[in-house]
Amino acid sequence: MKDNLLQSEFISSPELLDKLHQNGITKTYHEGDIILDKNASIRSIPIVMKGMIKVIRTEEDGREILLYYIKAGESCIMSFLGGMHNEKSVVKAEVEEDAEILFLPVDKVSLFIKEHPEWLDYIFRLYHKRFEELLDIINAIAFKKVDERLLNLLYKKSSNLGSKTIIITHEQLANELGTARVVVSRLLKQLEDAGKLKLGRNKIKLSEQ
Repeated sequence: MKDNLLQSEFISSPELLDKLHQNGITKTYHEGDIILDKNASIRSIPIVMKGMIKVIRTEEDGREILLYYIKAGESCIMSFLGGMHNEKSVVKAEVEEDAEILFLPVDKVSLFIKEHPEWLDYIFRLYHKRFEELLDIINAIAFKKVDERLLNLLYKKSSNLGSKTIIITHEQLANELGTARVVVSRLLKQLEDAGKLKLGRNKIKLSEQ
């Protein structure tokens, strides 16, 4: 797993990587597991070694919206910020694809910043990437129709998984888009009629773009 992290676009220092493994704890999770819930205390920072996590914003009425994905070699910038300022989590992190996650205690985050300049660079690069992704979300909600957002989400999932076939329910898609299941079902049927995809039982197969 060290090689996976070392080859990622964010971590390039073997010394830093060794320090992460020496000070962190690695755990294994399955699809659907919640590794961080809203309002939970942040005592460690998750770094994905294998698999993928999705970060979701939830509201009191149960509505949700997908913010971004965390892939191998990446971490959750909101956990960094919340942990360093002793604040509770404002998001939920759920395993999208079976994952191995290294948890770095919050107190080590500040220490690494002083001892390893590349660690601060790692944080800033993550922050930049997440900021751009959140701007895309705001732009999509403000200016794009739900059918376009739905299709873009499916293409993103397909790219992440490396497969044209996506195992997912209409309810799950609705939650990630922050809309109603009936809306997603209707739009998926329209996209199928337009030849963009083919619907199956809890799965969707995208057509060639």
